[in-house]
Amino acid sequence: MTVSHDDPRIRTALERALELGETGIAVAAYHRGELIVDAVAGAADAERGTPADHRTLFPVFSVTKGVTALAVHLQAERGLLDLDAPIAHYWPEFAANGKDTTTVEHALSHRAGIPQMPDGVTRELMADWDWMVERVAAHTPIFEPGTANAYHVLVWGWILGEVVRRTDPGRRPFDVFVREEICAPLGVTDFHLGVSDADLPRVATLYGGNTFAIVDEHNISPPAVFPGSEVHNQRVVRQAVDPGAGAIATAPSVARIFALLAESGELDGVRLLSRERAASLTRLRQNAHDPDRVLPIPVWFGAAGYWLGGEPGASDPLVGEHREIVYSPGAGGSIAWADLRDRIAVAICHNNMDTPAVTDPETTFAPVVRAIREIVAEREKSIR
Repeated sequence: MTVSHDDPRIRTALERALELGETGIAVAAYHRGELIVDAVAGAADAERGTPADHRTLFPVFSVTKGVTALAVHLQAERGLLDLDAPIAHYWPEFAANGKDTTTVEHALSHRAGIPQMPDGVTRELMADWDWMVERVAAHTPIFEPGTANAYHVLVWGWILGEVVRRTDPGRRPFDVFVREEICAPLGVTDFHLGVSDADLPRVATLYGGNTFAIVDEHNISPPAVFPGSEVHNQRVVRQAVDPGAGAIATAPSVARIFALLAESGELDGVRLLSRERAASLTRLRQNAHDPDRVLPIPVWFGAAGYWLGGEPGASDPLVGEHREIVYSPGAGGSIAWADLRDRIAVAICHNNMDTPAVTDPETTFAPVVRAIREIVAEREKSIR
């Protein structure tokens, strides 16, 4: 059974999302490796009256982490890194100030103990890769590595991005690695870690999102680089390589990468992960039920760098609540997930960061997700 990428149910759901407060919104979904939804609505720039379309690029914030985690697992799949090995084995400078035993998995699972950004960071310095990684390597842990759940809001990307760079035989910049080793094999052309001058006009203008309730007594998300519209509408940030919160993409590009996970590591004949490694992405982190020391919400997080389904109250109800779901939510509500059991991958991007995308009673994304579930249910019936 084939469903139009712009099914009338999706169009109605997007119109409802706009009524509930969205400015511009895009959604894409895969089922059993096939793109079944690809739709956009609203405005890319409300002041200028620029409509959002299929070429509009949306900042997706920490959805980026799901792709960066995939890059780490790709290196592990190739035998180029061991998740249980100390980061300092690959990046000797990282051993400074008591981090010599901090492992790659500690970092993936937000248990490295260094959630803070470097002192004095600015937007321009955040865009300077060498400046960032030198200062991250010199960090002194706030929490003993491997002992505390503490969401590494921003710094996570440079820790893991540098590990990937150091384990790449070609020592390619991280954005080049992702483009050549993940995007190119999958035919993804609109996932950007640093937007080119030519593509800047396609980037949606963000609105709101300039406050976020986290425990930030340690410079975890300083105002100069805060993940909100005031910072991320700036050109220097749009063009920075930020592997933890800086991707700018179309919904189909993000959904296709997550579809690889939903298909157990292989999509359209391209295998990047073994079935066994893809299945391992749902493994819980150590002390998974301990409260997070940074985020004020229940957090159900895995060892492999993804949020997990399967824990009511600590998982986003939009994605589903069984255990074989991995997802990456971003500041302001953008989200992508892969359901490994039911072979579904979804990405929802938007540009109004103040809409109730993840709050009751009626989230702006809920009508869209309900429509996708209807379409998937029909497809499953036809298969049976």
